[in-house]
Amino acid sequence: MSARYDRAITVFSPDGHLFQVEYALEAVRKGTCAVAVRGKDIIVLGVERKAAAKLQDARMVKKILPIDRHVCLAFAGLTADARVLVNKARIECQSYRLTVEDSPSVDYVARFIARTQQKYTQRGGVRPFGISTLIVGFDADGTPGLYQTDPSGTYSAWRANSIGRNSKTVREFLEKNHKEGLSDEETISLAVKSLLEVVESGSKNIEVAVMRRGQALHQLADTEVETLVAQIEAEKQAAEAAKKASSATAQS
Repeated sequence: MSARYDRAITVFSPDGHLFQVEYALEAVRKGTCAVAVRGKDIIVLGVERKAAAKLQDARMVKKILPIDRHVCLAFAGLTADARVLVNKARIECQSYRLTVEDSPSVDYVARFIARTQQKYTQRGGVRPFGISTLIVGFDADGTPGLYQTDPSGTYSAWRANSIGRNSKTVREFLEKNHKEGLSDEETISLAVKSLLEVVESGSKNIEVAVMRRGQALHQLADTEVETLVAQIEAEKQAAEAAKKASSATAQS
């Protein structure tokens, strides 16, 4: 049935589907995984790093992008679509500053991005953006914000969330392990642990960025990520050894 109704973006199928939007969501599900965790005074973004060609400059492949001094995002899906959407959001933030003489809130940026994505589901001659975003930042009063948008134009606030490939597995891990009032170290550790649930090769394929209240986005160096992964692996091995020892004691 979809073949009859997926030709045009503005045509609903009889059962209420917009197939082009659903295809865009499928492009998101095939994108590399991204995760965001909101702490009390910190927000952590982690993404699965795509393997670059041997002669390619890996610095040009970015999945975490700044929008304004206090807002940034991670995305899953088509990189070219993300570049266009991010440029629109940056221009809107500059226009807001010129008009209002204040920085836009994280909620305002999320609503603008979601509104832009929704416009591309309602007009002929265009196609939906094939990306979902995790938008993070701090408002002027220091309140942390984390929002998700998707190709349909919906947006929602979260304490922790993931998008992209295997996002369901990562989200289930976050639901089990997230708690209120996480310290800075616990927030970073939780984000890295959740990514390690689905990312192979450990620290080599992980990129982590941290935003603290009143500070700009800070990208963790590869050596810092390697140290974090090594600590997590050591803790996991120690927990498994303790579990084995306790089970052996119970049997004896």
